[in-house]
Amino acid sequence: MKQLLLSLALLGIATAANANCYADYKATMDNPLRLHYGVIELPANACSVGAAQSYISGRLTGGWQLLEVMSVFDEAGLDSRRARAGQYYLRF
Repeated sequence: MKQLLLSLALLGIATAANANCYADYKATMDNPLRLHYGVIELPANACSVGAAQSYISGRLTGGWQLLEVMSVFDEAGLDSRRARAGQYYLRF
């Protein structure tokens, strides 16, 4: 019985570790002033708002600067954000 419970617990941990993690964020660019809302996939070690901030800042290119990480979520939240993110959906 203990082996079965341990196996199930390890399976749950492995499944959680493989779960995809995403964040939605706001970014800005100067000259001319531009803003965008985007969605980005995060590695497992950046699956919190605090960790996502440095990860996203490092991924943004072309003069974009991170303003805010709005939230971190799993695959269930992707579809509701796709239209709003437009060209910045999973771009960076």
